[in-house]
Amino acid sequence: MAYRKLLAAGISGTALALSLTPQIALAQDSADTTAADANASETDDGAIVVTGFRASLASAVSTKKKADAVVESVSSEDIGKLPDNGIGESIARLPGISAQRNAGRANIISIRGFGPDFSTTTLNGREQTTTNDSRAVEFDQFPSEILAGVDVYKSSQANHTAGGLVGSINLRTIRPLDYGKRVFAVGARGTYVDQKLQPDSTDKGYRVYGTFVDQFVNDTIGVALAAAYSDEPYQTRDWNAWGYGGYGPDVYGMNGIKTWSESDSLKRLGLNGTVQLRASDALIVTLDGFYSHFVDRIDQRGFEMPFNCGGYCGADRIVSYTADERGLVTSATIQGTPVIENYASDRVADSYSFGGNIAWDNDTGLRAMLDVNWSRTKRTDDRLETTAGLRRGRNGADGKFIYPPTATVSYSLTNHGPEFVSNYDGASSALVLTDVEGWSGATNQAGYDKVRRSTDDLKAIRAEVEQDIGGFLKSVTVGVDHTYRTKSLTQDEAFLIPPGGADGAVIPSELLLTPINLDRGLGPILAYDPRTLVENGVLNFVANPYGASQAFDITENVWTPYVMGKIDAQLGENVLTGNFGVQAVHTSLTSQGAVNPTVKDGYWMILPSVNLALRTPFDMVIRFAASEQMMRPRMNQMNNIVSFGYDQQLKTYIGSGGNPLLRPYKAKALDLNVEKYFGGTGYVAVQLFWKHLDKYIDPSGIDFAYDYSPYPVPPGQVPATPIGVFNGPVNTKGGYIMGTEFAGTLPFEVISPSLDGFGLTGGLGITWTKATDYKGDSTAIPGYSKYVASLTAFYEKYGFNLRGSMRYRSGFLGDFALFSGGLDRQQVLAETIYDAQIGYDFQDGSALQGLSLYIQGQNLTDERSATVADVNGGAFPGAWLKYQAYGRRFVAGFTYKF
Repeated sequence: MAYRKLLAAGISGTALALSLTPQIALAQDSADTTAADANASETDDGAIVVTGFRASLASAVSTKKKADAVVESVSSEDIGKLPDNGIGESIARLPGISAQRNAGRANIISIRGFGPDFSTTTLNGREQTTTNDSRAVEFDQFPSEILAGVDVYKSSQANHTAGGLVGSINLRTIRPLDYGKRVFAVGARGTYVDQKLQPDSTDKGYRVYGTFVDQFVNDTIGVALAAAYSDEPYQTRDWNAWGYGGYGPDVYGMNGIKTWSESDSLKRLGLNGTVQLRASDALIVTLDGFYSHFVDRIDQRGFEMPFNCGGYCGADRIVSYTADERGLVTSATIQGTPVIENYASDRVADSYSFGGNIAWDNDTGLRAMLDVNWSRTKRTDDRLETTAGLRRGRNGADGKFIYPPTATVSYSLTNHGPEFVSNYDGASSALVLTDVEGWSGATNQAGYDKVRRSTDDLKAIRAEVEQDIGGFLKSVTVGVDHTYRTKSLTQDEAFLIPPGGADGAVIPSELLLTPINLDRGLGPILAYDPRTLVENGVLNFVANPYGASQAFDITENVWTPYVMGKIDAQLGENVLTGNFGVQAVHTSLTSQGAVNPTVKDGYWMILPSVNLALRTPFDMVIRFAASEQMMRPRMNQMNNIVSFGYDQQLKTYIGSGGNPLLRPYKAKALDLNVEKYFGGTGYVAVQLFWKHLDKYIDPSGIDFAYDYSPYPVPPGQVPATPIGVFNGPVNTKGGYIMGTEFAGTLPFEVISPSLDGFGLTGGLGITWTKATDYKGDSTAIPGYSKYVASLTAFYEKYGFNLRGSMRYRSGFLGDFALFSGGLDRQQVLAETIYDAQIGYDFQDGSALQGLSLYIQGQNLTDERSATVADVNGGAFPGAWLKYQAYGRRFVAGFTYKF
């Protein structure tokens, strides 16, 4: 029984307080560290306080060990100091977890081979609204400096009501009464990117942040305040192919190309505050507030040219080509009409989150909790596109381009994508704003403007009561969660055309910028800011009423009553802990569109779960978890915007759009873990998991029995029956995901005292998956990588800290968000990212006590992000579809705590 009492207290010997876990003061055996550790200091009461990356790892290990569910954790090294530059990078280093980069930022997280649409993210346990059209949180909206840590739950339990087919991510902020002392910390850092692609952009940025924590009135009131502001540049060399088509019999080459220089200026203000009141020994009130103001300004300038587009741009554009034995064109010469493009994409988003919690515990075995929260994100996206060339394009009666080509471009495939030779002067003063390829017909569309505005609003209230029972069944919890969420979108669109019906508009010299040089041999191109054209009368703004028809409003009303029992039993020298329970989830959905009729739906889901942890006196934990899990569809997949018309070939209506009657993804899941802990700060683990997909969503399924009779009749021919063909998301059945994960943290002092300060931490995940599309065929799961690995080697002693990290993921099907709100799915190639950091923490007693300095290098090998095309039914190595290079980033900064 002595072991069990120590375990319950979190103590196995002399106390070791880990100061940098703001959520809770952890206690471990004094053997967890050594007295010689110069990164530890001794307090007045003799406790050893560990700081730095090693303490962050120890905190994460302790969280994993104590949890009843399958959990991976990241803890802050200190106030305002997560181990990585961003939240996404820190999460992506956890076992079985990977990231997809956006402009070089790791802000799209995959858990166990599933993309972000299969997991949820909460802030202090509360579901959050998002800055995109789906439910997936983009981690850019949360500054890392305001967080105390992150927990990733891979198994389900009944009192976690946010859902998640493969897991849920909980971001934690500081709880000031738990932190238990006063601290004021400030910091700043500068950023340098080693490529500057456009003259009006910058390769330098900065971040500043501050945190204040204190307790008042005999530690009955706690306050934690945090603020962070960043102005960060991102530079991307971006090349894209249109796809691959037939150059000849069984010969496939690029249909067209687009090469960009992209400069991204990201500015973000994040504010977070928590106030806690210990009203009595039995009652604690906690109030949280979070605000983020997010401005992302992207300038894209590039060269686009059709090569082969089914005869509409003329098959005679292909002058010559050579192909390999597979039929892939490896070099070609094309005659055509290039388009010089200057695009601007601006996003402004404001996110708010407020929560209140009342927790009551009268020490008689009865506890109660009431939690309310409100989250809202308002977002405006403005996508402005303009095109320039030597003349306006026109098509003849047969649809083919009738003017002779203006350029000859040759390409050769290499191991880093195609290289080009071009005779086109993309910076010529003769270029005018016009529809170079004649794509818009009579409109002469020299530009286009699309503005999308969305509001995501979520209100939730949760109440639960827990009663201690005693014996094998430690306690029983009964609760209910109610969530009311609405997501609405409006869309305004407009043509930008030359004034007076002219074929082209000359760009005033005062609006021109220094030409930019594209890589890959395409040379200099014209540069200007398209935001200035309409206001200066260069192009006219002509509204396109189509945009208004794309508006939607979706409402979810979800009730989740749940019951959960906790287990705590002595089995010989072992301790069995865990929980079991069930959720009953009722969802009512209303989907409204600007044109189509309102659709309402409702359904129940029953989700049982069990988590068991057998803890041995030899510091081993054996875990078993079983549950039914679900994840709701993307919000925009449930819109009732249906576009359709008469198909001459099928003699029926054919259309596409959303599907308000979609049901969530659902799976049965099993987990089995064996974990061995040693030294209080290290562990090794083998984790096995299996999920059977009971219900899946095919994003492009076809339902041949779709009834179009409720919708307004489109102009043109009318078929004999309103029953037609529909292309959109539909539910399917069948499939699985299974795999194994190896994880561990190894401080080398457990091997030899002479190696004190050195260590390794990391993991390897191997998964196998299968899902079924609407035809019953196997289909790839977005975000799935068979292999995911991470490794960090570190040294930390005498104030010095040094670490190098890598993370690897094998190829996967990536989701790339389109501005329309849809997704472009492409096969992403494997990638390995290397980062490093060196720093120094001034020691207690020195004149600069509390000051930490550090330098980081990120993406040190300038690893590309690349995709390949599906050519003739399979992914061809070397058939490049996208190739992006983000450059290396170097960060130097400090934190000062006093």
